Amino acid sequence: MALEGDIGKGSGRSIGNVDLGAAIIAARQAGLLINGGGHKMAAGFTVARDKVNALRDFLAYRIGKQLEAEPLRPTLTLDGLASGPALQPAFVKQLAALGPFGTGNAEPRFALAKCRVVKADVVGEKHVSVIVMQGGARLRGIAFRAMENNLGPALLSLGSRTCHLAGHLRVDEWQGEERVQLLIDDAAEG
Repeated sequence: MALEGDIGKGSGRSIGNVDLGAAIIAARQAGLLINGGGHKMAAGFTVARDKVNALRDFLAYRIGKQLEAEPLRPTLTLDGLASGPALQPAFVKQLAALGPFGTGNAEPRFALAKCRVVKADVVGEKHVSVIVMQGGARLRGIAFRAMENNLGPALLSLGSRTCHLAGHLRVDEWQGEERVQLLIDDAAEG
């Protein structure tokens, strides 16, 4: 929201099961907004400066009630199951040709099942670099900023246990050689 004089205008995007449009419409009906509307995943509004705090409290309460009824659960959308031996640079280049990626054209995310981490190291203090074996193939992976959450310590502690990995595929070119690399978004023991 941005204020100009005594009027604030704002917009928002929602997540999961939070119906932002209904909350904004309810705020308008409660007399907190000059104008406002939207749908489940997005909304916009105009508010008088003297009602900004009341609007914030109203939305916090209403959205809080929605989340109490149905708490947010992390989800990770996968586009396919990949097999280590089939992950060749030519395939990853074909995937890259589907870009540019962004809103409305998400970059494909793949799962690799039953991987074994053979080496895991912290790089640059926050990232974890791994080498995994899957289906007889060796694959490099990197989990950016993984030491800022549970992913990094989990990758480092797997030992010889198998895991499932999820992430985006890239072609890594180094010293004239092309290899497939997995940019790891998540992992699960398995």
